[in-house]
Amino acid sequence: MINQNLARGLYLLAISLVFGIWSTRYDIGSFSRAGPGLFPLMIACLLGLIGIATVVRARMMAPEAMHFNFKNVALVIGSLCGFALISEHVNMTAGIIFMVFCSTFAGTSYSVVRNIKLCVGLLAIAFAMAKGLGVNLPLF
Repeated sequence: MINQNLARGLYLLAISLVFGIWSTRYDIGSFSRAGPGLFPLMIACLLGLIGIATVVRARMMAPEAMHFNFKNVALVIGSLCGFALISEHVNMTAGIIFMVFCSTFAGTSYSVVRNIKLCVGLLAIAFAMAKGLGVNLPLF
């Protein structure tokens, strides 16, 4: 039996290792003058810490059998593809709304109120990035 929690932690560690090694191909720079590789390296380190914590936690808990639900995977991948297509052809606001309402069908419970709250939060982050940081996002 494959422990689902242990597999999650090892997967996170593998992803962080790949991105961490790949980010060193770019100039890292310093904190005062960051290069293009610094941000991916920092994110990879944080993801690695989460992976280590997940592996340690999995060793302390009772093993949980790993199961794979193809319907949920298809829903999440479909919602991400829909987000990309809608963001490109309509705008990112519509893409975010589609992604939230479509991907939450993969969960155990569906709540329109929760989905609206998620949309508002994600749109607030997108608008903060567009207006505060000057990131060019097609929000309208």
